[in-house]
Amino acid sequence: MSGTIAEPIDIAIVGAGAVGLAAALALGREGHSVALLGPVATPRDGRTVALLDGSWRFLEELGLQGALTEKSAPLAVMRLVDDSGSLFRQPPVEFRASEIGLEAFGWNIENADLTAILAEKAAELPGVRMIPGFVRSIEPEAAGIRLAGDGFTPLIARLVVGADGRNSQVRAAAGIEAREWRYPQVALTAIFEHTRDHRETSTEFHTRQGPCTIVPLPGRRSSLVWLLEPEQAEAVAGLDDATFARRVETQVQSLLGALTVTGPRGKIPMGGLSVERFGAGRMALVGEAAHVFPPIGAQGLNLGLRDVATLSEAIAGASDPGSEGVIADYDRARQADVRLRTGAVDMLNRTLLTDLLPADLLRGAGLLALSRIGPLRRLVMRQGLAGGAAG
Repeated sequence: MSGTIAEPIDIAIVGAGAVGLAAALALGREGHSVALLGPVATPRDGRTVALLDGSWRFLEELGLQGALTEKSAPLAVMRLVDDSGSLFRQPPVEFRASEIGLEAFGWNIENADLTAILAEKAAELPGVRMIPGFVRSIEPEAAGIRLAGDGFTPLIARLVVGADGRNSQVRAAAGIEAREWRYPQVALTAIFEHTRDHRETSTEFHTRQGPCTIVPLPGRRSSLVWLLEPEQAEAVAGLDDATFARRVETQVQSLLGALTVTGPRGKIPMGGLSVERFGAGRMALVGEAAHVFPPIGAQGLNLGLRDVATLSEAIAGASDPGSEGVIADYDRARQADVRLRTGAVDMLNRTLLTDLLPADLLRGAGLLALSRIGPLRRLVMRQGLAGGAAG
């Protein structure tokens, strides 16, 4: 295969999930020739994503707002409820987007709908070629990075973007070390219809086993992400839909009235991943190839979209999109943002998993400060809940 003449291309993106598709749109519109490698999958497993304000504006720039609006619900209010049983438990804390001049902190959409919308837009972009075959080899050569695989002529790219998840081939080919860890938790996901209006409010219950979050969808529908210890997760996942719905209704304190499961449910083991650097040798990492952490505060995919926006900025105006300077600029720009958010989410999750009084006191004091100190509250809303700037 190595003797086959490779087709030259500016940018190859490995992985056709939401982040890879967004990268294809962002980089393809800049006039680069882009190949997006990998099958587009849109399974419905109860998973949704809250596109925070920065991500929403970035996707709006890519021409997606109309299609996204039809399938998403605004998150005008975010409520945190300490349901840990701690001695230092604080009253619920509510954040309203209007306090910082926003219509909403973000918009919640099913993962499958988001991926389908991105794929349809990418297929329309002249500079983007979508290749559904799997990549089997990634090899640096003098002229660039050679990619070969199923059902396509080998390519040689000046830049390879790894959007291929936590087991990234691109990360391995670039020689970038990753640190992985596991949490004693499994996330259960589902979508419900309910009898009460959600009033565009997302509520995150902080329990001893992790967060249980219920997030608005269009109409009287909401999505669930519920973190439990593995044995209990297995037991709850094994319930029939009606019993599962009643169990969730109790867990969320009947906030939305009677619940009815709609569609498939999901079950995902929880873990984390971080990398020492975000690119090397004409290869750059985005999304879960670069960072993984629990679904707390809607940070995961939003962080991946900020990766894409930052990479697009680093490449803008560069004659060689994979040059050493571009990769260095991208790596430098992502270090602080990714490490700060990964550390914050990890710390919050671990304080929930312990019953040590100092951890409870720290978390309780933090919630109290957020409810009472205006400048801190607004800073958290802008940088945490609204997601900062994505573009």
